[in-house]
Amino acid sequence: MAQLLLLLAVSALTLLSPRTAAAPTSTTPGGKPLVTAITRDAATKLYTAPLKDALPLVLDLSGTLLWSTCAAAHPSYECHHAACAHAHAHHPPGCPRTGHGVADEDDPFRCRCRAHPYNPFARRAASGDLTRARVTANATDGANPLAPVSFTAVAACAPPTLLAGLPAGAVGVAGLARSWLALPAQVARKQKVARKFALCLPGAGNGQGVAIFGGGPLFLLPPGRPDVTASLAGTTPLRGKPRVPGYFVSAKGIAVNQAQVQVQQLGPLVVALCSRIPYTVLRPDVYAPFVRAFDAATAGRKRVTPPTPPFELCYDSRELGSTRLGYAVPQVDLMLESGANWTVFGGNSMVQVSDDTACFAFLEMKEEKHEGGHGYGHGGGAGTAPAVIIGGFQMENNLLVFDEEKRQLGFSGLLFGRQTTCSNFNFTLAG
Repeated sequence: MAQLLLLLAVSALTLLSPRTAAAPTSTTPGGKPLVTAITRDAATKLYTAPLKDALPLVLDLSGTLLWSTCAAAHPSYECHHAACAHAHAHHPPGCPRTGHGVADEDDPFRCRCRAHPYNPFARRAASGDLTRARVTANATDGANPLAPVSFTAVAACAPPTLLAGLPAGAVGVAGLARSWLALPAQVARKQKVARKFALCLPGAGNGQGVAIFGGGPLFLLPPGRPDVTASLAGTTPLRGKPRVPGYFVSAKGIAVNQAQVQVQQLGPLVVALCSRIPYTVLRPDVYAPFVRAFDAATAGRKRVTPPTPPFELCYDSRELGSTRLGYAVPQVDLMLESGANWTVFGGNSMVQVSDDTACFAFLEMKEEKHEGGHGYGHGGGAGTAPAVIIGGFQMENNLLVFDEEKRQLGFSGLLFGRQTTCSNFNFTLAG
């Protein structure tokens, strides 16, 4: 009997050991969506949010994990834990498969789960313990932040060298993809909120954007404006791609100046959304007729030659003319399968590269040796990659609602048309 009591006591101490990751906990009962500010980094054109102990993590729509640097002493999950299996559900490119864990240095009979955090910007992977991280945000009513919220989430440890290429001050990456360990899924489980999130990326020099995890309304200043999520410009089904847990939609075509571009591909075009790349890229067989169509539609505009790399078409911005939707250039429409159009006006199609030069902000997709750059496969030929990968610039100042419960993507269109921007969320704490 004494031996049994001693064994139970030792087991209890083991469960409380800092080496063992307990089930994630929350400081609030949940039930309300969470809000966080988004900052655009000028040097890298990446987007961060202060989500890990109020320190910035890079937001990655293609990322399957939360990962960051860790203190030397940190808890870890055992290999048999369900979270360990989920951490290995999506293997990063270029990373050898070495099993799920290693023996604990202090306890050779304990298998410590090892995850494989991946930095898509440096195209490097590493191995690190699967651990707990404290996620920090605020509850929200859609108009203001409410009480601060923190909860422990499953995350991966990464060596400091894996931070290469991230914005200064960033301590890791918050994966937002359609995986069990991505941030939206963990927030939904912990806070008992809807499996959806809204992303409103800020433009250059516009201040902070906003993300809301868990559904609910979103109100932007000035006061009295309606809920943006209730008046979206369109929705379209989210589509899947085997072994790639990112966000895909299907398009019937692309139009320039309301004239459909003739492409060689038969059938629908696969379109991906990616916050890893600054500008939208198109597969070569789609890009060539697309850029020709825009070139023809702007034949009377004054060009700047040679164009500023990496862009192909640049213009004297002093002669383009302006509207409240940006430069007065032909609109680009993604003709989605739902019948809605994702319309790109001058505010999202023309990027200012100097005081008097603006360039058409669409690029030709380059072939990749692996899926590291944008995370959606090779760009070498028709059919081997999405036809279009929408980059950050084309998503800026456009509210996007990723709804896993309805399996659909909603979009507001360029918010300039509503006389507001993604930087007009009121981050003043509600009294």
